[in-house]
Formats: sequence, structure tokens, C-alpha cells
Amino acid sequence: MKSRENLVRLKRFQVNEKRRQIMQLDMMIAEFERMASELEVQIAAEEKKSGITDINHFAYPTFAKAARQRRDNLRNSQSDLMQQKSSAQTILAEAEAELSKAEMLESRDLKPREAEGNRGAMIG
Repeated sequence: MKSRENLVRLKRFQVNEKRRQIMQLDMMIAEFERMASELEVQIAAEEKKSGITDINHFAYPTFAKAARQRRDNLRNSQSDLMQQKSSAQTILAEAEAELSKAEMLESRDLKPREAEGNRGAMIG
């Protein structure tokens, strides 16, 4: 039953690959969060320095506007990554279920061969 062994190996690879992908997404989400937090601090410092917190004010600091835009872009990207992670988790759950089925089929196929091997040893 070499094909079953190959199937199990393929399913294990797929499960491991999805887990790795989810870990990468987690790291990217955390990095985006860290960067957005740093931008928040910079925005607050710039607003404090200028004394203007109204975004629509004509003298609102240009740097703060740009930092706000970058922060908003990071938050949007972070949201997209969270959706990708959710999708990847669903696919991972499906891959784990397929792996479990393949492993059960492989173990089912191995049991008759082991029993034949034991009978042969007893007869011989």
C-alpha cells in the first residue's frame, strides 16, 4: 500500500504548510500592530507639539496627516491579513480532517498485513 503512505505523507505536508502559513500571518499581523502603535505615538507627539488636534484645521501638521494615513493603511492591511488567517484556519481544519482519514485508512490496511505476518510466524 505504497500509495496510502504517499497520501498520508502528502496530507501531513499540507497540514504543516498551512500551520506555517498561519504562523507567518500571525507574525505579520503583530508587526503591523506594532508599527501602527508607533505611529500613534508619533501622531500624538506631533499634535502635542503643534497644539492642534483637529484634522481639518488648516494648520494641522503635515507629518501627523501622513502618519495617520500610514496607520490607517496598516490597519486595513491588518484586517485583510486577519481574513486570510481565518480562511487559512478553515483550510487547516479541513486538511487535518483529511490527514486523520488517511491515517485511519493506512492503519486499517496495516492491521491485516500484521496479522498475516503473525500467523506465518506461528505456522512456520
